[in-house]
Amino acid sequence: MSSPVDTIRYGLIGCGSMGREHMLNLHAMGGAVVTAIADPHEPSRAAAATLCDGWRPALFAHHHELLASGLCDALVIASPNHTHLEVLRDALTSALPILVEKPLVTRIEDGVTLLALARGRSAMVWVAQEYRYMPPVAEMIRLAHGGEVGRIHQVAIREHREPFYPKVGDWNRVSANTGGTLVEKCCHYFNLMDLILAEHPTKVYASGGQRVNHLDERYAGHVPDIPDILDSAFVVVDYPSGARAMLDLCMFAENSVDNEHISIVGDQGKLESLLPSLTLRHGRRADWGRREVWGQPSGTGRGVSVRRVWDTNIRYAGQHFGASYIEHQRFAAALRQGGPAEIGLEEGLRSVATGIAAQRSIASGQAVKMADVLPEELR
Repeated sequence: MSSPVDTIRYGLIGCGSMGREHMLNLHAMGGAVVTAIADPHEPSRAAAATLCDGWRPALFAHHHELLASGLCDALVIASPNHTHLEVLRDALTSALPILVEKPLVTRIEDGVTLLALARGRSAMVWVAQEYRYMPPVAEMIRLAHGGEVGRIHQVAIREHREPFYPKVGDWNRVSANTGGTLVEKCCHYFNLMDLILAEHPTKVYASGGQRVNHLDERYAGHVPDIPDILDSAFVVVDYPSGARAMLDLCMFAENSVDNEHISIVGDQGKLESLLPSLTLRHGRRADWGRREVWGQPSGTGRGVSVRRVWDTNIRYAGQHFGASYIEHQRFAAALRQGGPAEIGLEEGLRSVATGIAAQRSIASGQAVKMADVLPEELR
């Protein structure tokens, strides 16, 4: 870029539902223009073109053409999970900053390949992990890291939601394409656990299955193995300090009120974030050394502050409660200032590895050590 105030020219690779969501965030953010779009699926390109609103991007069927066009200052990669290796192999040879959607890859060995290809590269590669930027979640993390609940011992994340949406060619109905539900859907939760606890996990225990969703579906004559796309699971993650995290996932529970619930519990208090109500709860523990506090039952809400948390600077809430908007702001700021990515390739790969460990645990019925999943250099 010739000047730090220039409008950033974005190239978008993959313009399905998430790619188009990126476009809407860039429109709202300002200081950005999508100058090139690549997607092999013509209806997706056409749908993206309807969102351009004054932009006149070049449309390409293949990402090679976009990379060769010279039209971009940065790339957003939002193609299907299993294509990330191929696209990033080519994109990493460019000098362009990259924002790539989660999950980074579907297999550990592919992530190792990308780490090697990116070694020594000056332009940043940022893995999109937007959950940390949701306003009540971000505030909860700030308070936790500021010592408001003391030493953190437990993190619990519950998502009770609707089934997976249909996508182009039903690619998200096959684990070989997605990496599996606990990679595709949940890697950002595992990343969130690591961020909150400031540690890398050592062991994963999981139980899950395909109980209700997609059992009778057929995809162009292909009958997937059952279970293939898990629709429910419990995952427990152990950390070196003795802290633990847990995920409770159910994808046939769309009749929930707050379908996402995150709690952080320390030795001095508890924090809770609830979405979509944007609620943050914060309570401090009583002094249990004082006799008069005994007999006060838990669950009364006494001493718990409850507030709605929102960032009024967010111009587009979108699908992720403004989190993608904030992430794009931070990516653009890092690009203009020459800063590093907030979530780099290694961190993106670690979140995938925890999901893979969880799926191996479900398949084997045994706990899985992260040392048996991660490459030697990341253990």
